[in-house]
Amino acid sequence: MIRNATPADVPVIHAMVRDLAEYEKALHEARATEAQLHEALFGERPAAFAFIAETPDGQVAGFALWFLNFSTWRGVHGIYLEDLYVRPELRGGGYGKALLTELARTCVERGYERLEWSVLNWNEPSITFYEALGARPQDEWTVYRLTDGALAALGS
Repeated sequence: MIRNATPADVPVIHAMVRDLAEYEKALHEARATEAQLHEALFGERPAAFAFIAETPDGQVAGFALWFLNFSTWRGVHGIYLEDLYVRPELRGGGYGKALLTELARTCVERGYERLEWSVLNWNEPSITFYEALGARPQDEWTVYRLTDGALAALGS
């Protein structure tokens, strides 16, 4: 049901990234190309990794795209889950849980001590799902982001 992504999966991952961006009401912000995803996942120095969830008949049901982070407090890597997506018609079939289980298994197997991700405050179905698995919000932290003009101005 869960496998590592291959280069042949890049077009379907790209399509699902766009589907996720549309669901999150931010399709205009989803500018990544298939070529960029291919380079990030399968280039000379991969910066990200992905798992694919498949139906019993081999249809792609969803994906998890992730990368390593590092905790200076714990002294070990962790996984940051950038995107978790299951196609709407296949939700409730256990694919999201299977993807998160594989990520947790990867953490345990490699000695990573954290699996983290972000969820939009209005996304109640996902929040309910995550909390049912034992995940807890880290509401004492606020995420900050520099992009576009502000990033260019600071970096110039």
